[in-house]
Amino acid sequence: MQLIHLQGTQIRQWLDALAALRIRVFREFPYLYEGSRDYERDYLATYAQSDDSLCVLVLDGEQVVGMSTALPLAHEDEAFMRPFIEQGIAVETVCYFGESILLPEYRGQGLGVRFFEEREAHARTLAGVCHTAFCAVERPEDHPLRPASYQPLDSFWHKRGYTPRPELYAHYEWQDIDAEAPDHKTLRFWLKTLD
Repeated sequence: MQLIHLQGTQIRQWLDALAALRIRVFREFPYLYEGSRDYERDYLATYAQSDDSLCVLVLDGEQVVGMSTALPLAHEDEAFMRPFIEQGIAVETVCYFGESILLPEYRGQGLGVRFFEEREAHARTLAGVCHTAFCAVERPEDHPLRPASYQPLDSFWHKRGYTPRPELYAHYEWQDIDAEAPDHKTLRFWLKTLD
């Protein structure tokens, strides 16, 4: 396997492969996302337009099997900035971590840890950044599509030094795989202050 680091416009040539990977992985619980290629390309274009973005790709041969992204929170969608602004945290001090995803057969091999290490190293290169943050969707424990084997990643995130911040949450809309229309989901932020 090979890890490739991309920044800004370098991401453009990979948009289709990244979109396909996001759609495939985010169909799983807890996201249950009924994705579309056009939406994904638009979403990922945000990273391609930012000179300070990072996309870490995992390739197995020529197949993209994992990806992880980061960019200054100030370059993100307003829905993700708003919770920080409302809590008096300057968005210029935060590097936002987007997805960190792998195909199932590549999990449990240390790549998730590597994704956090690579993104935090990138955040330290950004002027004025002293926090890293990501968000995760909240689902009820009795959700009907929750697999019996599902293990939340909370302990993994705690080990990386992240703390859930109940006052930092966003609402974002997408359509679940078992739904007829999109609806709003609550995404809770986890925050870390860099050394």
